[in-house]
Amino acid sequence: MEGDDEATFAAATGYEAMYANGDAGDDPRLPPTPRSGKAAVGSGGDLMDVEAYAALYTGRTKVARLLFIAERCGNEGMQLEAFRLAHDEIKKGEDSHLYREAMAKIGDRLGPRYAIDQVWADAVDRRAEVRKEKLENELNIYKTNLIKESIRMGYNDLADFFYAHGQLGDAFKNYVRTRDYCTTSKHIIHMCLNVILVSIELSQFMHVSNYVSKAEQTPEQLDPVTHSKLRCAAGLAHLETKKYKLAARKFLETGHELGNNYTEVIAPQDVAIYGGLCALASFDRTELKNKVIDNVTFRNFLELVPEVRELINDFYASRYASCLEYLENLKPNLLLDIHLHDHVETLYTEIRHKAIIQYTIPFISVDLHTMAGAFKTNVVGLEKELEALITDNQIQARIDSHNKILYARHADQRNATFQRVLQTGVEFERDVRAMLVRANLVKHECITRAARKP
Repeated sequence: MEGDDEATFAAATGYEAMYANGDAGDDPRLPPTPRSGKAAVGSGGDLMDVEAYAALYTGRTKVARLLFIAERCGNEGMQLEAFRLAHDEIKKGEDSHLYREAMAKIGDRLGPRYAIDQVWADAVDRRAEVRKEKLENELNIYKTNLIKESIRMGYNDLADFFYAHGQLGDAFKNYVRTRDYCTTSKHIIHMCLNVILVSIELSQFMHVSNYVSKAEQTPEQLDPVTHSKLRCAAGLAHLETKKYKLAARKFLETGHELGNNYTEVIAPQDVAIYGGLCALASFDRTELKNKVIDNVTFRNFLELVPEVRELINDFYASRYASCLEYLENLKPNLLLDIHLHDHVETLYTEIRHKAIIQYTIPFISVDLHTMAGAFKTNVVGLEKELEALITDNQIQARIDSHNKILYARHADQRNATFQRVLQTGVEFERDVRAMLVRANLVKHECITRAARKP
């Protein structure tokens, strides 16, 4: 298994650390403004508070998200702020390679104070060489002494070193090698969490799913924090593979114990956003009510992001205009989310289609002008959406294009009942005839018996 895992990551080793390992500082909660840390672009056009957003995370993901925002935001002020925060975070760590890459992007836009510090980068490289040699020598000594716990710790220290210096492929290999020297369930869980962390950063989500399963199969019961971490990791893996219903279930199963204990990967606000949007896109009304709205544990996460809470309630209460307005206000910032950006359009389309379908279900006929007003669109655009849903057999209806009315095609229940009765009668008659034929064959001894073997 170790060889298979390492072979899969052979290509990843060339993709050296992209993000530096920052210090795990405090994670202050923000005031209850839109999205509590991910300030939504509302009707006033307010931009995301990048500094407050970055404060939700620690370590490598903090730098990753800041660089992602800087590359995609399209606003110079926000871009420079993201670069500044990323620069400061990188210099807390030991990743000189990422530092040089970031400085190449920043150039001289942040002024002389943020000019490239070649002295610092060279000093980091020198310290890294000395530290690496020391760790490798210690590991060789441990192997000679054949003490399993020492060897495990040696591989783990070497993996931590590679992780801190951005060599994620090498970090993965060494974390996996600790598996053969794990002697307790606690060691196995620790190894799995380390591999999951590196795999997420390398976008190798197949390995994330595999090691979540390994951790859950340990004999000892998982503590609530570890259980919540594994649920989040599994949710991210399903999200990346576009399995939105499975992703929603995993995020909804995340316990409140998660708190700020996994900020190197995900913030509590993200659990609410990812879980809420995936649930809206994939759950029916019953599931939405039972698993989301009435879910006491998940409600704690939704309280951190009131917009998501309100849009879920509006969707369930059929207040579609308000729901879609919340979604549009959130969209600009969701497109800057490192995990969600590729899925925003798909999720939004699914949510909108579900809203249209639910709107039409109670009615025999619907005026398209009224419906267009409810969905904040024009009649022509709505008509095209309805055509697509009717063609896809998601709505049983037909459109009167002249009068702009949608007529539902409700099944003729009376005729359907008669057809079922007739079919039942035919099946009953066939079964009775078969029974009579068999009874007559037995009566007249017209039975063929299998020849006995000699």
